[in-house]
Amino acid sequence: MGKAVVLGASSGIGRAFAERLISEGWSVGTGSRRTELLEELRKAAPDRVFTESIDVRESGAEEALLGLIGKLGGMDLLFYAPGVGHQNPDLDPEIELSTVETNALGFTRIIGAAYRYMAGHGGGHIAAVSSIAGFRGLSPAPAYSATKALQHNYIEALSQLSHARDAGVTFTEIRPGFIDTALIAGSSYPMTMSLPYASERIYRAVMKHRPEAVIDWRWHIVVCLMRLVPGSIWRRLRLPGA
Repeated sequence: MGKAVVLGASSGIGRAFAERLISEGWSVGTGSRRTELLEELRKAAPDRVFTESIDVRESGAEEALLGLIGKLGGMDLLFYAPGVGHQNPDLDPEIELSTVETNALGFTRIIGAAYRYMAGHGGGHIAAVSSIAGFRGLSPAPAYSATKALQHNYIEALSQLSHARDAGVTFTEIRPGFIDTALIAGSSYPMTMSLPYASERIYRAVMKHRPEAVIDWRWHIVVCLMRLVPGSIWRRLRLPGA
């Protein structure tokens, strides 16, 4: 087994992925703002699980990531799960800017740092949790859908860059629909998937190095329908919550 760093490992998709890697025998570096929530993971295998306080919004996040990689002794895989999402049709500026800070600036900071590290150390694999929201602009959540589109394009651009420079860095973009995590707690969204159900499909997609994976097949159909709607019609749609 290899060496993996999992960011956003304190809860939800990130924690489930870290637990699976640990159970499969990987050496795992776990990062989160709330390091106390990582202790159970470390206790499960103290000889091969390491922790670090990493807030992707902070300018020191890259240095913290490199410190965690140092503890781990290298990095073959980065699994990136941090993110925020809010419906904000009233365009509350605090929500919009906070979303951009985490989903755009934080994402770019860490994915860029991981790419630079891997390109300088023989390659590796980067898997990042994005969203189907990045396929089209969504009026109930403008900043969220926009930052998820940025994530998609950034991953695609770095994939192209890696190929052009023979850097050996590969990518998997995970684009799930609604998953029953704290991010949507208390909501009644349609076709919400359980965390164990979604996590298994995410794990398989990453291990197979799939470039992109929509989770699950029902959401794949939704995405196909979204793509078929002409822009002139999409811009006039009244989506729930707007």
